[in-house]
Amino acid sequence: MPSVPDRLVVLLTVVTVAAGFGLPEPSAAQETAGTRDPAPDNAHRPRARELGIAPGILAPGPLNAITDVEGVRVGQVTLWRGDSVRTGVTAVVPHPGNPYEDKVPAGFVAHNAFGKFAGSTQILELGEIETPIVLTNTLNVPEGAAGVIEWTLARTPGARSVNAVVGETNDGGLNDIRGRYVQPRDVVRAIESATGGPVAEGAVGAGTGAVNFGWKGGIGTSSRRLPPSLGGYTVGVLAQTNYGGVLDMVGVPVGRGLGRYFLKEALDRGDADGSVILVVATDAPLSDRNLTRLARRALMAIARTGSPATNGSGDYAVSFSTAAEVRRTPERRRGPATVTELPNDGMSALFEAAMEAAEEAIYNALLKAVTVSGNGRTVDAIDVDSVRAVLGRYGR
Repeated sequence: MPSVPDRLVVLLTVVTVAAGFGLPEPSAAQETAGTRDPAPDNAHRPRARELGIAPGILAPGPLNAITDVEGVRVGQVTLWRGDSVRTGVTAVVPHPGNPYEDKVPAGFVAHNAFGKFAGSTQILELGEIETPIVLTNTLNVPEGAAGVIEWTLARTPGARSVNAVVGETNDGGLNDIRGRYVQPRDVVRAIESATGGPVAEGAVGAGTGAVNFGWKGGIGTSSRRLPPSLGGYTVGVLAQTNYGGVLDMVGVPVGRGLGRYFLKEALDRGDADGSVILVVATDAPLSDRNLTRLARRALMAIARTGSPATNGSGDYAVSFSTAAEVRRTPERRRGPATVTELPNDGMSALFEAAMEAAEEAIYNALLKAVTVSGNGRTVDAIDVDSVRAVLGRYGR
């Protein structure tokens, strides 16, 4: 088995349509679209491990992020304007090259398909991804696809068909979703700003208007690294969390302890609906079939956090491998090719890694999110001290 390669650690650039906090200024076109207000600072909010919440038995990578998988980059654009715009874009770029030319094997699973996941049918049919993976809100999926296509065509002369991969969750509670404020240029900026290194979490990018278990949700990430005896591979997950249920954290009934949960007093207000998207990356050399199996295991984390995958929730996972041994290069696509991939018997530890990383990514999204007001509504951040108290009652 190959050893784990060195990781490139650089700072993630988060491009935010906001003044303050040392972030880049928006473009002139964005400035004229409405009043610019500062997006909230979440530096005071902890990640899960700072509260002793560490799902599973495997160790995380050095960043505990999807960017622990070498070559994977994340870029985010946050749109925060006036009293009603709370949305954005999160882009995951599989490798530093042109993914249209050097496609990556991929898997896709719809756990509950109440959603609009562009590009999914071609992933199912061909088992590969040829663009960055973009996340945004439900009504801006067309703009998400347009941005991905623009970015791809600009780098790929002769391309006449582009399978843009765009997932979504519905942020219409906090965001004026009918305004469809995300533009293709925002998607291009998210892709072009993508870097390795730490990933911003909480109410940023595609998670700006997300709601999770009745509290503020957003973007979260985590990773797991297998020991050398199991190949030393890394699995990283990025989550866009906008779903609900009865919140559990590492087996502790936090939602019940805090008195906020789906079906409380037998009243279904539909507040467990929403959606969750999991993007799973690994450097293990896997076939598209085994990447589909890996994506399915990541979705097990949804149940572990307390969700029944309600009728109105679009719950999806998309996975890919960055391993050079299985990359679908132009040379390999021209004719018969030999690839080296892990056998089925080598998958179980990776399954565990995907489930653990997905669970922790969800907790990070929830804990790093701050209280957000928008579109005539306020959604509170989960109270960290109260979470600590509930965990303490159960010896965690």
